[in-house]
Amino acid sequence: MSTAMLEMVDVEVAYGRTSVVHGVSIAVPDDGVAAVMGHNGAGKTTLLRAAVGLLPVRSGRIVLGGEDVTKLAPHQRVRRGLAYVPQGQQSFGQMTTMENLQLVADGKPNGVTLVDEALDLFPALRDLLGRRAGLLSGGQRQQLAIARALVTEPRMLILDEPTEGIQPSVVTEIENTILALTQRGGLSVLMVEQHVGFALNAAHRYYVLASGRITAEGTGGVDAVTGVRAAMAI
Repeated sequence: MSTAMLEMVDVEVAYGRTSVVHGVSIAVPDDGVAAVMGHNGAGKTTLLRAAVGLLPVRSGRIVLGGEDVTKLAPHQRVRRGLAYVPQGQQSFGQMTTMENLQLVADGKPNGVTLVDEALDLFPALRDLLGRRAGLLSGGQRQQLAIARALVTEPRMLILDEPTEGIQPSVVTEIENTILALTQRGGLSVLMVEQHVGFALNAAHRYYVLASGRITAEGTGGVDAVTGVRAAMAI
């Protein structure tokens, strides 16, 4: 994991004339996980939206798989292997679980296989394939959102608060899935996460963001928890 799948270099992002992210640089290792932590209002989601292309950068560069994608539209970044799961367990509520998955699988020659592989990662969804997504629990909807993103065959997966409002047992399932995916190779993950223990257990690199600036960074793992909590003053 010496090279980076995604790099954000001296990135500044603004809403109108107001800068929200100030000269931030992060790197997501190949086949690894990077976590961005910080309190509400720190600029975490803004940073992710810039990585995806939903917000333009005022300055700096975004590099995906060695290619400068700073000027590319979101759909162009998706074609290059980026997938984004926004905050809030988003799904198409009137569609069934299976229809949500088929929506992204349609048109792919291996779509059936990709759906089956996604369901292997979240087996609880198999019993819910005929249920409308709007009737699923928050944890089930989050699993569906991640499974749907994986059907697109990303090499770079971006997750915004994947454990927010989810029961601990499902948090463990999501963590185990993320670890299994990166360990088998071919996928890197960038996530924003408030759950410090979860984030550091999954992450190879971490960054603490405060007022739009990196205030601490380092190598992940449980040994980093104390330092991160101190940096976040919690």
